[in-house]
Amino acid sequence: QVQLVESGGGLVQPGGSLRLSCVASGSIFSRYPMGWYRQAPGKERELVARISSGGNTNYADSVKGRFTISRDNAKNMVYLQMNSLKPEDTAVYYCSLIHPGGNYWGKGTLVTVSS
Repeated sequence: QVQLVESGGGLVQPGGSLRLSCVASGSIFSRYPMGWYRQAPGKERELVARISSGGNTNYADSVKGRFTISRDNAKNMVYLQMNSLKPEDTAVYYCSLIHPGGNYWGKGTLVTVSS
């Protein structure tokens, strides 16, 4: 069983930065890809960034060049550094362990970008 807990969300002005963190319980963390997803009001959940167990990364076009995903396998942590935030980045952000049998999910952390 894997439990994921996100932190670091909040209210930020356009152009600002936030760093999201996610800690995972369990011993399988380092073996699987991790992802950050987001869901804005009235929209479907979308993949924002993904990192493989070896550190290869992929990003949604909407966040390329602004967001950076990273992981620390020794600490069972995954991070999302978000820079140059825009109002359209407002959403609940979810950490996920991408598992062949089905993703594990955290409860999410709210990011609001507004002046």
